[in-house]
Amino acid sequence: MRTLLRSILRGSQYDVVGEARNGVVALELAERLRPDIICMDVMMPEMGGLEALQAIKAMHPETVVVMVTGSPSVDNVRESIQGGAGGFIIKPFNAGKVVDTLSRAWQSSGRAVLQ
Repeated sequence: MRTLLRSILRGSQYDVVGEARNGVVALELAERLRPDIICMDVMMPEMGGLEALQAIKAMHPETVVVMVTGSPSVDNVRESIQGGAGGFIIKPFNAGKVVDTLSRAWQSSGRAVLQ
């Protein structure tokens, strides 16, 4: 799924600056690269996506984080919103859904529209 997501993002207005195989690496990359938007799976090894979301938002509250999940349970949605997620991408996904979700999350953050 990371390969498909990366391909979709590279084919749109977004630049992919990093990719994490687990929540620990996601935190390290978020600190080092300071991306504007992060797409992160809820289910990640070593440190789950929800835990990583909370840590990233604590370090960089301005970062827009969109969660990716194959299990859009009420608990996952609630915990993600409480943790500061700006949106959800539900698997399986397509390019239009990904780009639209990221765009809406970015606009909801109150930041300037990406060109």
